[in-house]
Amino acid sequence: MTDEQINELADNLDSGLRCFVHKDKKTIVTTPDTINNPDSDSEWWDEANEEIENNFDSYVEIEKMDSHESFRLLEKFIDTIDNVPLHDRLEEALRRPKPFANFKFDIDNSGLYRQKWFDFKKQQMIEWVRGQVIVNDL
Repeated sequence: MTDEQINELADNLDSGLRCFVHKDKKTIVTTPDTINNPDSDSEWWDEANEEIENNFDSYVEIEKMDSHESFRLLEKFIDTIDNVPLHDRLEEALRRPKPFANFKFDIDNSGLYRQKWFDFKKQQMIEWVRGQVIVNDL
């Protein structure tokens, strides 16, 4: 798969979509994650859903990170922060109830580190997808 396709898969996963890659053609089909987002407008996705249902064995699903992996991603990012007060605040955010919401609040109010988080997360998502592409020989 091309870097552009891997980037597309990473963006779609980050947006909450399910991503499928055709084993032979290497084409990408995305559908809403109706399990985690039951309110998604399914009519908009009828063609994609039908393609996956009718040809399921021809596709590999690229999985999103589970909550444990996502939490580990937050920890890895915190380890890169050289601003001690922010580093400590983010570590504390992960120890409190609702760690993802706490992290989001603190990083959204961290100035330049907000963009550093987005850049870090994007790169990690690309590596996550690349790993699945390799494992599935796509």
